[in-house]
Amino acid sequence: MPQGQPSVVPDDGLTTRQRRNRPLVAVHTGTGKGKSTAAFGLALRAWNQGWPVGVFQFVKSAKWKVGEERALKVLGASGEGGTVDWHKMGEGWSWVQRDLQGDNSSNEEKALEGWEQVKRDLAAETYRMYVLDEFAYPMHWGWIDVDEVVSVLRDRPGQQHVVITGRNAPRALVDFADLVTEMGKVKHPMDAGQKGQRGIEW
Repeated sequence: MPQGQPSVVPDDGLTTRQRRNRPLVAVHTGTGKGKSTAAFGLALRAWNQGWPVGVFQFVKSAKWKVGEERALKVLGASGEGGTVDWHKMGEGWSWVQRDLQGDNSSNEEKALEGWEQVKRDLAAETYRMYVLDEFAYPMHWGWIDVDEVVSVLRDRPGQQHVVITGRNAPRALVDFADLVTEMGKVKHPMDAGQKGQRGIEW
């Protein structure tokens, strides 16, 4: 395995091992394709380590069946690695008891419900890896307070890694995060009128 060499060694009183094992907040943002795909790749690595994984899909419709969902659910149920729980805002969230046919609550309310559950899970240390997919959007739209998100993530207990995806990640989140990747678009088939296709977009 490649052994990266840090450019600086902080005077933080931590041993190399303690600093190496710090739980991270990662942000995948930018206009390019692959933000969620990269996050699900981290979820696969977490599963392989035997860590419990929680995926929270903000914004995407429940009808949108991504291949990673099926793959990670099968792996999570296999008993070979960690467990995997997958929650979708478009389904009204699995823990909210409501009649979905008659549900007229707004997407903003659903996003807030999802964030409240994430907060509960962080406090309870339910997962070792959290994928908050498209979570940058509710913050960008002003539905969820960015300062609160940063505060909750800063104070989370234990060894809980969190990866947040989505365009327009707020500056306060980017400044706070440990790892930030901005994916830039150079070319995309949609620019030439080609719609998404099986095996590539889902």
